[in-house]
Amino acid sequence: MVSSDQRRRQLAREKFERQQQRREEARRRTRRLTVVIASAVAVVAVIGVGSYLALGDDDTKDKADAAASPGPSDPASPSPSESKAPEPAMKIDKKAGYAMSLKTSQGDIKFTMDAAKTPHTTNSFKYLADKGFFDGTKCHRLTTQNIFVLQCGDPKGDGTGGPGYTIPDENLTGLGKAGADGTVTYPAGVVAMANAGPQTGGSQFFLVYKDSKLPPNYTPFGTMDAASLKVVKDIGAAGAEGGAPDGAPKKAVKITKAAVDKS
Repeated sequence: MVSSDQRRRQLAREKFERQQQRREEARRRTRRLTVVIASAVAVVAVIGVGSYLALGDDDTKDKADAAASPGPSDPASPSPSESKAPEPAMKIDKKAGYAMSLKTSQGDIKFTMDAAKTPHTTNSFKYLADKGFFDGTKCHRLTTQNIFVLQCGDPKGDGTGGPGYTIPDENLTGLGKAGADGTVTYPAGVVAMANAGPQTGGSQFFLVYKDSKLPPNYTPFGTMDAASLKVVKDIGAAGAEGGAPDGAPKKAVKITKAAVDKS
């Protein structure tokens, strides 16, 4: 028969063994956690280096080849659900013709707008021009390789500005059906909307001075006259700052006055 003292010693021994077992399990968990953390840190480090190299490689390509650059973009335009303000109320006559005139530091640029096919775009440009939105802004981007456009309409002048609302895409089939390479030709003289994706047009637009292959994602809404196209071609011929294929135009282009009137 087990005495009470023996029983107490047995219970004490079992308690000690349980404590030792729990401590060993805790040590094993700590070692496993340390290994997991170390592995995670190593993975993050590898991904970080890979990302850095990928970005560096893309940046090199962008500087060496304009095809690696994104198309005309308006990254500051919020998505429709994030718009800070509603699109301006429709006030133009959709059956009438409208023309936009830009007085710039490099010469006058004028283009007609197709209100019937691009009523939202035409109405927005009329609204913004009447407010003086474009006055004092500069054309911040010129591309001279693979795509040939002068991009304007950003109040910040760095490609991140917009009017605080978005307008829908329009007339995306107006230049024809995309070819096997997924592009259409935006011919010299066309004026189209920059964007940050579907339905994100804002105030930024681009003037095509030489035929350019682009995906049909940019609303073509205007056409320059011959004299205006020559002004933009001259700006393009001077190139971008630093000789880069994509950057601020060497011939700085400041819009001193913009107006939209019935033509």
